[in-house]
Amino acid sequence: MGRLLRKKDPEKKKKLAQAKAAREEANGGDAAKPVRPSATGGLPQARPAAPAKGASDKANFITQSTQFLREVKVELKKVTWPARKQAVGSTVVVIILTLIFAGFLGAVDIGLSSVVRLVLG
Repeated sequence: MGRLLRKKDPEKKKKLAQAKAAREEANGGDAAKPVRPSATGGLPQARPAAPAKGASDKANFITQSTQFLREVKVELKKVTWPARKQAVGSTVVVIILTLIFAGFLGAVDIGLSSVVRLVLG
């Protein structure tokens, strides 16, 4: 949990800002347009290259799984987690509402069962 609450490194922020500025400059000021790496070098590709022919399906599965888990880790770092007090409060509200709806549906079920018994005799 401590890793989630740790403050970002200012040097890292500066490097990210420089990389963004370089991308914008390479695109002619258009940050939304993707940058294509040149033959002599450039930005790394977002996805790994396709495996060579003859590679087993198992190796491909492992590569895709590893990439997926890396992306999950990046996305989880962006999550704003609720405070403990807020999480407990929301849980209590959900439990109470579930009990209320269960009681209501139980009462309706008993009532309808009684009506069906009266009609069928």
